[in-house]
Amino acid sequence: MSVVRPFRGLRPTPGHANDVASPPYDVLDAREAREIVRQRPNSFLRVNKAELEFDDGVDVHSEQVYARGKANLAQLADDGLMARDPKPCFYLYRLTMAGQSQTGLVAVCPVDDYDAGLIKKHEHTRPDKVADRADHIEYLEAQAGPVFCTFRHDERIADIFARITADAPEADFVAGDGIRHELWVVGDDALVADIADAFGALPHIYIADGHHRSEAASVVCRRLRDKNPAHTGEEPYNFFLNVMFPDRELRILPYNRVVGDLNGHTLDDLLERAAEGFDVSPADAMVTPDETHTLGLYCEGKSYTLTARDGSFDPADPTGSIDAAILGANLLAPFLGIDDPKTDERITCVGGIRGTEELVRLVDSGGFRIAFSLHATSIEQLLRVADAGDVMPPKSTWFEPKLRSGMIVNLLTE
Repeated sequence: MSVVRPFRGLRPTPGHANDVASPPYDVLDAREAREIVRQRPNSFLRVNKAELEFDDGVDVHSEQVYARGKANLAQLADDGLMARDPKPCFYLYRLTMAGQSQTGLVAVCPVDDYDAGLIKKHEHTRPDKVADRADHIEYLEAQAGPVFCTFRHDERIADIFARITADAPEADFVAGDGIRHELWVVGDDALVADIADAFGALPHIYIADGHHRSEAASVVCRRLRDKNPAHTGEEPYNFFLNVMFPDRELRILPYNRVVGDLNGHTLDDLLERAAEGFDVSPADAMVTPDETHTLGLYCEGKSYTLTARDGSFDPADPTGSIDAAILGANLLAPFLGIDDPKTDERITCVGGIRGTEELVRLVDSGGFRIAFSLHATSIEQLLRVADAGDVMPPKSTWFEPKLRSGMIVNLLTE
C-alpha cells in the first residue's frame, strides 16, 4: 500500500504565488537566478539558491548560504507573502503546457516507505548532491523542493481529482515561460480520508524526478532520529514532500547528446561502425525521431537516420532497450570512448525542450563535433525499469513542465 498524509503546508498568500514561486534551483546558474530575483525580489530562489546573494566565490554548500536561505524563508512569512495552513491538508497541483495538463496530489509520504522500496526509484544518487540537499533541509527545518512522483492511472483517484478541480483553484497564474500553475487546497475531513484511502490501494509510487531530494530526506530523518531520544516515528522529519501525478498525464521529452570529438576517428569511420548495429540512411536535415529505436546523427553539416537493427539490443531488457542505452552500448562507449554521460566532460546532454535546432547550432558553432537526437523515453519504459529494480541509463528522461519551488513547503517544525 502507498501511504500519503496531509500536512500543514506553507504556501504563498492570495495574489502572491506568481511573485514567490520560482523555477527549481538546479536548472539555473547563479547569473540566471540573479536576473530573475532582480525582476522578482520575492522569488523563492532566495531560499532555494541563496548563494545568488553572495559573491561568485562563495562556497554554495557553506553554512552562511544555508543560513541566508532560512532567513529569507522566514522573511517571506514575516512579510505576509507566505502563510502556513492552520490544519493538515492535501493539495492538488496542476501544470498546463501547450494545452496539455497534468494534475498531481501534494502530500507527505513516509521516509520508511522510500527506504523499504515501496516508493520506487530508477536512478543512483551522488553523495555530494545528497549531502547538499540534506544540509539545506536541516538548516532550513523545511523541505523546500518537492519530489516529482508518478503512479499508474487509477479511476477512483481520477474521479476524486475531477471533483476537486471542478471548483476554482486557490492559486492560478501563468509563469513567464507560458506554463500555467494552479493549486487547490483540500481540507475537508471526509475528502482527505477518501484521498488517503484511494492512494492506500496503490501498490507503489514511483519517483520520476527528485532522487537526490528523496535520499536527502532519508539522510535528514536518520540524523534527527539519532539526535532525538524521544523519537516516536510521527515527527515531521519522518515524512517528505511529494507531488504525485498519474502516469497517463506525464510528458517526457528527449534527452539528446552532443560530443566534442570523434575520439581520433573520422566521420566515415563513425558511419562504418554505426552500420554494424543500425540501418544508416542520409537525411535532408537533423532528424527528430518519431519512433523508438530511431536516432538522428549530425556531423560536418550532414544528417543521418540511424535505425537500430535486431541484435543491437535485447528487447526483453527493460534498461538495455531504451534508446539512450542502445546508443551508449553501440557507439558512445565502444567507439567514442564515453562510458558515463553523467561524468565524461566530452559529452553534453541537451534537454529536448530546446529542440534539434539547438543541436545543429552547437555543432556548427565549433564547440562540438557530433550530435545525436533521440526519441523520448516513455513513462511505461521508466516504470518497467523501476519495477525490475534496475537503473535508467544516465540522462535518459527530461520531464517537462517542471514543478515550481515555493508553491508549497513542508516545515519540519510542529
